[in-house]
Amino acid sequence: MPMRRAWKPLERDILRGIPDRYGVYEFGDDEGAVIDIGHGPLRDVIKEALAYRDDVTQVRYEITPTKRAAEKKAAAHTRRLHDRA
Repeated sequence: MPMRRAWKPLERDILRGIPDRYGVYEFGDDEGAVIDIGHGPLRDVIKEALAYRDDVTQVRYEITPTKRAAEKKAAAHTRRLHDRA
């Protein structure tokens, strides 16, 4: 099951609204298909995707209180997505 958040275009302007906190992210393509799920410091991960990923056009994310919470949430989200496929 994908995140229940709306996709946002992966453009440089998005960095202004992303906190420097841990969280879970989902990258998608033009059609809204999930390409990648992960966790980490959101601002850093999304900045890196802007610089190096040409297969990603959209992003959605969720802030978590700790790094461990982000890891657990990303793992659960990945399992749900694969179970659905």
